[in-house]
Amino acid sequence: MNRTTRFTASTLVAVIATALSLPVHAVAQPCTEPLSAIFERVSPAVVSINAVKINKMKPQSRFTTVVGSGFIVDGKGQVLTNAHVVDGATSISVTLDSGDRVAARTIGLDPVLDLALLQIASDERLPAVILGDSGKVKVGDEVVAIGNPLGLDQTMTRGIVSGINRILPDVPGTSDEPMIQTDAAINPGNSGGPLLDRCGQVIGITTLISQEAQNIGFAIPINVAKSVLRQLRETGRVIRPWIGIQGQMVSPGLLSLLRLPLVPGFLVEVVEDGSPAEKAGLKGGHLSVAVQGEELLIGGDIVTAVNGQAIKGPDDVRERLRLFKPGQPLRLTVFRDGTSREVTLTVADRPRQPYDLPAD
Repeated sequence: MNRTTRFTASTLVAVIATALSLPVHAVAQPCTEPLSAIFERVSPAVVSINAVKINKMKPQSRFTTVVGSGFIVDGKGQVLTNAHVVDGATSISVTLDSGDRVAARTIGLDPVLDLALLQIASDERLPAVILGDSGKVKVGDEVVAIGNPLGLDQTMTRGIVSGINRILPDVPGTSDEPMIQTDAAINPGNSGGPLLDRCGQVIGITTLISQEAQNIGFAIPINVAKSVLRQLRETGRVIRPWIGIQGQMVSPGLLSLLRLPLVPGFLVEVVEDGSPAEKAGLKGGHLSVAVQGEELLIGGDIVTAVNGQAIKGPDDVRERLRLFKPGQPLRLTVFRDGTSREVTLTVADRPRQPYDLPAD
């Protein structure tokens, strides 16, 4: 029996590469699955969340029900959502795609990143999402969000990635990690739901919207969640090194504008109560000034070096602190009143702060 062999372009490349002992690199193909098919495949793993909270400050109507979204990350029924949806809840219930309403409990919560991990009370193996790679997300990529906006469960909206690496310093709880900006419609009730790429993989967790504009929403990159997921599962929280200072870099422009004893480094504006920095005697600012529209507190210490290494950028202090564990000693070079001095303190386990979570 005669057989006819047909060579495609890719086959020919593979044959030539094999003959030359060269590696063959697979070319990534764009996902072209219809959005309706993505919804049908992913929506069974998306849930709506009802969290009952008690406001002890109200004499009446103390009970409040917060509605949010979430998505199942493993077949055993663990659900990832936003911390602000379930934080402080006295009871949590989850409505599955089937319509069944089941009880859930919080097994891990991080108010800094606004993440929470829930456990559904279910004996059945449940469908789970596929976690993608938010590091590959580009501006202009098409995305969809599935969630429970305004109580309308299993709603899909469509848009694009409008921006990446968005830092929102004026929004409590969102300045620790850059966020993904999208114009996919996000409304109250979407919080904690998945933001999906064109392949149906989760690349973000829809978290908040801008109240002053339309179609400006933000999502926590899924890589951020993946980096702490194990800690949430095993310890119920994320352990972070902490010394308790807030501030900003002393820029060359600030040095030229203010005739004060300043040097390049990290200007300490606030020393947090009970922190290692306070115990070590570090001082925060006391005089408020506005420079080119930005307000800052001056008069505090300036950290010029950490363990002998000079501070050169705004993220140096935070990045170097991440290399330490609670209980380890840390040496700071501090400029105060025209002179430099060495201050040694012990890194602590960061406690929860009042500003960690966005306001409801």
